[in-house]
Amino acid sequence: MTKRAFTFPGQGSQAVGMGKELADAYPEARAVFQEVDDALGQKLSTLMFEGPDETLRLTENAQPALMAVSMAVVRVLESKGVRIAEVADYVAGHSLGEYSALRAAGTFTLGDAAQLLRTRGLAMQQAVPVGHGAMAALLGLDLATAQEVADAAAQGEVCDVANDNAPGQVVISGAVGAIERAVEIAKEKGAKRAMLLPVSAPFHCKLMAPAASVMAEALASVTMKAPVVPVVSNVIARPIIDPAEIAERLVEQVTGRVRWTESVTWLTGEGGVTQLYELGTGKVLTGLAKRINGDVSASALNTPADIDAFVASLNA
Repeated sequence: MTKRAFTFPGQGSQAVGMGKELADAYPEARAVFQEVDDALGQKLSTLMFEGPDETLRLTENAQPALMAVSMAVVRVLESKGVRIAEVADYVAGHSLGEYSALRAAGTFTLGDAAQLLRTRGLAMQQAVPVGHGAMAALLGLDLATAQEVADAAAQGEVCDVANDNAPGQVVISGAVGAIERAVEIAKEKGAKRAMLLPVSAPFHCKLMAPAASVMAEALASVTMKAPVVPVVSNVIARPIIDPAEIAERLVEQVTGRVRWTESVTWLTGEGGVTQLYELGTGKVLTGLAKRINGDVSASALNTPADIDAFVASLNA
């Protein structure tokens, strides 16, 4: 029996024009974007479709925007008779994408998901003064070596492994001085590339503790239902369904590592998943899935043509 998982992209996948093709093609997509605009009291959809890029890239805009496009795909699928509970065995999302996964599985309302991500984006941005934190990608090092690099570079400052994205693709996060030292140490240890990332804050490290406190309060104020399919949590790389644990893990996720390699490994191993579908903007997770497990079928659903082909495959 075919087992499927739907995955949802994280920050970095945003681009001006995101969601426009869906909005032009489907009233259901337009309705999603309108609901998100209403929930935020902002024409986020105009920013998504027209830019400017530097405003869209701001964390508090990029996070709800990415969720909105993912949910537009879900809503269009539903309009074609494709329900998450019937066609997906698991859902998972990369960082903010975990909120998209939870919305898709019915844990949050669309309005709550949009407001939570706006709160999360602002809290993460405000947790560390601009210029005090940094992130860097270490390419060509395994996770254990990347951890050694982070430990060696810390020298009393925060330097954490933030994202284990795929074999040979690890991101570190922390104080700017420590991250700069880590880039040099990584090169000495044989990294193919080690480079600072153009981000506005050091996500997924201990410096994000103030943002974690904000999210604990925000999550306590919304109603959460058990997801209709299990959600594979970033911080434990295992499926969870209890709303209280989901809230706890989402708070941990702000300072904790995104264990994406382990999450996909679990899905395609113990989870028995043979088909992964990335719902939303871009194809980042599709590429990572193929690096993590070359045997799995991985594809993106983000255009009308993608959606039509997927629906047709279910009916074949």
